[in-house]
Amino acid sequence: MNGKATTTRTKLERGRSALGPALELVHTGRAPTRAVLTSELGVTRATAGAVAAELEALGLIRVDSSPGSAAGSQGRPSHRLAVRESGPVAVAAQVHADGFRAALVGLGGRLVATAPGSVTITADPAQVIGEVVDHCARLLRDSGLRCVGAGLAVPSAVAEPDGTALNPLHIAWPAGAPVREIFATCVREAGIGGPAFTGNDVNLAALAEHRHGAGREAQHLLCVATGHRGVGGALVLDGRLHTGSSGLALEVGHLTVNPEGRPCHCGGRGCLDVETDPLAFLTAAGRTPGPEESLLKQSGDLLRNEYGDPAVRTAAEELIDRLGLGLAGLVNILNPDRIILGGLHRALLDADPERLRAVVADRSLWGRSGSVPILPCTLDHNSLVGAAELAWQPVLDDPLGALA
Repeated sequence: MNGKATTTRTKLERGRSALGPALELVHTGRAPTRAVLTSELGVTRATAGAVAAELEALGLIRVDSSPGSAAGSQGRPSHRLAVRESGPVAVAAQVHADGFRAALVGLGGRLVATAPGSVTITADPAQVIGEVVDHCARLLRDSGLRCVGAGLAVPSAVAEPDGTALNPLHIAWPAGAPVREIFATCVREAGIGGPAFTGNDVNLAALAEHRHGAGREAQHLLCVATGHRGVGGALVLDGRLHTGSSGLALEVGHLTVNPEGRPCHCGGRGCLDVETDPLAFLTAAGRTPGPEESLLKQSGDLLRNEYGDPAVRTAAEELIDRLGLGLAGLVNILNPDRIILGGLHRALLDADPERLRAVVADRSLWGRSGSVPILPCTLDHNSLVGAAELAWQPVLDDPLGALA
């Protein structure tokens, strides 16, 4: 083979190896122009242009070669890059204590369509997951879009490598339910294309927030959130979820913050899971939960609309202090560079941000030496977006191979 042919093949291989990193840069909003893409990839402008053109040909992004110039700018503006609105989607679903939600999610974490389901979550995971997948398949058929895969978020630690729900405390599923196998079977039988993935709901929320929301650019991101019941946590290190040796890391809901507190489902007492979740707040405020709405919505509405009520304020302060104590312990152990809070914890932060930050700073070594930013999660349905991220990952790793 002559030298010219070898050089051409080398350039082609180099360009193809850059397709995944380039797509991830556009997907996460870090490469809005071809000039930024060139710089981030460390390639020539010609190579960046070829990579962008290939991703456009695959139907994943769009390239605007004639963008308008910003006011006062000089020279020709760089081509603008964006995800294609009519491109492929991932199917995503979330099961929680009060029902489920199905969605189609495009690149960029964009929710294309959603369908809520408020059915009773029975003790049969196959029945529940089958109904969830039926909703997903209906959304996909109605959209007419191509599907790259499917992801499911569940309110349980998911043990690896088998994909079993280790201990779904707040739904009636049996411990060790093979949720990944069930989901993959239902996805296949429904005719939904692509691989199927399953993960813990808070882990997936953290992944979505890191790529598209309040956690962007953080190197060591700690996420703590309430679900409809209970408390979960997740850690994202350098862009990857830290799941431990078997997928069970960061079960922060079972940190003890009140040794004389309520009995917890884990066998302990006074855990975050039962001291700072929606039911704990409603109980502390002297309110009886109603059956018509989720506990998460009832607690959030109470905090936002009746914070002036002394009983509500006292209950909020009690939960803030316990949450702050738990966060301080996590800061001491993990030394994150950012904390994000979701669910009721986000509402507690909004209600009294200075109190929560003061508790964390006062009770943690690193908090005293330099404050750790504590921010609210910003994405709607972040667990759904995170479930879709699992399905998108093979495409981000190898666009040509995944879409062939």
